[in-house]
Amino acid sequence: MTSLRTLGSSDLEVFPLCLGGNVFGWTADEETSFAVLDAYTAAGGNFIDTADSYSAWIEGHKGGESETVIGKWVKSRGNRDRVVIATKVSQHPEFQGLSAANIKAAADASLRRLDTDYIDLYYTHFDKPEVPVEEIIGALDELVKAGKVRHIAASNISPERLKASLDFSDREGLARYVALQPHYNLVSRDTYEGPLQNLAAKEGLSSVPYFSLAAGFLTGKYRPGTQVDSARAGRAQEYADSERGQKVLAALDEIAAAHDAPVATVALAWLAAQPTITAPIASARTVEQLPALLGVVDLNLTDEEAASLTEASA
Repeated sequence: MTSLRTLGSSDLEVFPLCLGGNVFGWTADEETSFAVLDAYTAAGGNFIDTADSYSAWIEGHKGGESETVIGKWVKSRGNRDRVVIATKVSQHPEFQGLSAANIKAAADASLRRLDTDYIDLYYTHFDKPEVPVEEIIGALDELVKAGKVRHIAASNISPERLKASLDFSDREGLARYVALQPHYNLVSRDTYEGPLQNLAAKEGLSSVPYFSLAAGFLTGKYRPGTQVDSARAGRAQEYADSERGQKVLAALDEIAAAHDAPVATVALAWLAAQPTITAPIASARTVEQLPALLGVVDLNLTDEEAASLTEASA
């Protein structure tokens, strides 16, 4: 049985791979989403990430499709007490921003879609600098006190705003962020490394990075000159055509061959080994894509292999 990891200063014990729910109700229909969720939990997984805005970017969708699928799955499986569900606020078309009133209304809407009484981990999805941190933390604290949210976290936030939020929580004795969800992977390191990562380490926050596989590029299926039929192919192909991307792929290929492991597993293993990282987020739109993601649990890179990837991605 894979050991669970404690998320920051919380009492949440999570699997070292967080299953991304962005594809549920989008590129994975309800039946396929259920199958992916079943396979993930059968492998010991218990940490599911979503957002109230998934998948509002698709024509005909209004946001909340992913939460709705997860809610139906949890109810049908009767496993609410065995899964850690994280969702986010600020980007739903009907619940934009981080005003106190919006945070509370959006949380109630998420609870209805998830068909649950509580959210385990509630993120501010994108920080809104025009809203004082005192208002944001105050509203989140009310949700915690009401029992609607167990713990709070932040995503897409500057070091300065994160520090101000933590300081306010400490000063007033209010709910405090326990985790951070940054954009971070082998070909996007400056989005986290430096002041933000240093602050997370100093303040005891766990990081749960998104875009862990760089929109699919770090699965290895995108190569210079190749065409892949995917909703996210454009961004991944940009990485594939860059000099840095090709250097990273070459290093990944060599290490993957040495371990007889998928390229995606190696990329996730590098990420999982970085300071402050508790569980990378990765999504699977089919059950067949899951093993390469779950493999991160058992793959340990040597110091030399990790250094090789760090150098190639510099």
